[in-house]
Amino acid sequence: MRTAPTILHLDMDAFFASAEQASKPSLRGKAVVVGGLGPRGVVATASYEARVFGVNSAMPMAQARRLAPNAAYLVPRFGFYRSISEQVMALLRALSPLVEPLSLDEAFVDLEAGETAWDAESARRAGERLRADIRAVTGLTGSVGLAASKMIAKIASERAKPDGLVLIEPGTERALLGPLSVRTLPGVGPATGDHLRRAGITTVDEIAEAGEDELVRLVGKAHGHGLYAMALAHDERPVVAERETKSVSVEDTYDVDIHDRIRVGLEVQRLADRCVRRLRGAGLSGRTIQLKVRRYDFSTLTRSETLRGPTDDPGVVREAAARLLDSVDTTGGVRLLGVGVSGLADYTQEDLFAQAAGEQVDLLEEEHTEEEAGGEQSAPVERRWPAGHDVHHSGFGHGWVQGSGLGRVTVRFETPEDAGPGRVRTFRIDDPELEPAEPLPLVTRDVGELTPASGQLAAPPPENRRPADPPAASAQLSSEPASLPKSRSGREGGGATSRP
Repeated sequence: MRTAPTILHLDMDAFFASAEQASKPSLRGKAVVVGGLGPRGVVATASYEARVFGVNSAMPMAQARRLAPNAAYLVPRFGFYRSISEQVMALLRALSPLVEPLSLDEAFVDLEAGETAWDAESARRAGERLRADIRAVTGLTGSVGLAASKMIAKIASERAKPDGLVLIEPGTERALLGPLSVRTLPGVGPATGDHLRRAGITTVDEIAEAGEDELVRLVGKAHGHGLYAMALAHDERPVVAERETKSVSVEDTYDVDIHDRIRVGLEVQRLADRCVRRLRGAGLSGRTIQLKVRRYDFSTLTRSETLRGPTDDPGVVREAAARLLDSVDTTGGVRLLGVGVSGLADYTQEDLFAQAAGEQVDLLEEEHTEEEAGGEQSAPVERRWPAGHDVHHSGFGHGWVQGSGLGRVTVRFETPEDAGPGRVRTFRIDDPELEPAEPLPLVTRDVGELTPASGQLAAPPPENRRPADPPAASAQLSSEPASLPKSRSGREGGGATSRP
């Protein structure tokens, strides 16, 4: 275990929803829910204003609408979120070469490896500067946890939400963990949590009191040893810069169960092609083809087939997926389909030949897709004008879709730079002057424009470099979130009104 809190955990605050609020002045300070809007959609992210009504991530969208009927419900813009995430990750990599992304909005950073921090005081300075730089570059807020281990740093960032920083001094971890629920520990999900509760274990202190032997008896050898170590605040996991990709997969959930066997087969072929494109984009090939089918009764079946060697040939993957589908009964209806490839490897010579041979097939597929898109006049309105997505009108400029239906689409014309809500207009869905558009940047400032005084560069600024003779660790630091300057809208933080 380290003797200084030099592991940093960053978690962006209500990331998707905050990005939507920042890009749409009319939604700032309002309840915003991002996710799938179909009958079987789920919540991806809810703004803090929506969480007041009980709306949370992974909740069925139908339930969210009942809890917060007046919230703004938007379809995710993953390309937009990814671009913001890349800016944030660039700031993190300027702090240290050891950055471990967990998702688009969350990552661990080893500050010691970048010589950015060596004690509590320097770690806190680095964390505060990071939060300020994220606001300057993206206009959004993130919460920072600092500790001597990854587990405690993540717990600290949860306590810092929203828009705060919490530093846990080494040596105080046991006192922090003791009264917390067993579900706080990594790897303790609902099933393990219920199993421990039935054994009379509900807090981390009670795990430690039960002893390692009892935990092994309750949850198994491997899990029991790890759980007991975490309860004692022992976490030696390093920050890993690169994670090995174990599989590549895609899946779709359908608003209405698919009963037609021919359509199911066509969907599997389409998913296989998407999976191969993603596989090639990562520069990989794979040996094992996997099919996932969730039926009308929520039962989920998986089938797999291992080939003689790795491939990225779309024809090979399509044929394997079709063979796997033949072994699955779909007569009752299908609500979800997925195709994946595992057993990954780098390109082999045979793969390169397969790719070259498949180029013509890919071109034909793209042309076919374009023809289908061009003839999609009868598709549901929501598929053409997703709520929350960007549009441009030749007369009114940039805006976003508020809603659509009955052959009409309602657009609010505003940009991230506007001080207040924009005007609303309604058009025919086939209005020639209205077109889909790319998202506008939230802030025009880029990472490279930060100065040593206000942000992190490739090398840490002089006042943040480790001295030849490091000072002794400072006394316990305050864990209260530090305030930042208010945004243009006058709100502090990311529009958050309460802590989770």
